Amino acid sequence: MVDYRDFPLLRRLAQFGGQDTVFDLLLLLGPLLIMSIALIGRTAVTGALAIGYILFFLGYLLYKGLRYR
Repeated sequence: MVDYRDFPLLRRLAQFGGQDTVFDLLLLLGPLLIMSIALIGRTAVTGALAIGYILFFLGYLLYKGLRYR
């Protein structure tokens, strides 16, 4: 099974970040999503990915915020 610690860049980022791997993953996927939209162009697929990413990110933030209230 592949672990994020197998990749030097991700291992280094995990040392400085919090212990929330989902949030760290979302922060890493955001720029990759923007880069894919810039390279591929604005299509229905990239638009759906962007909307899904934003909804998941906001939902996760709300979940974490309400959970630790």
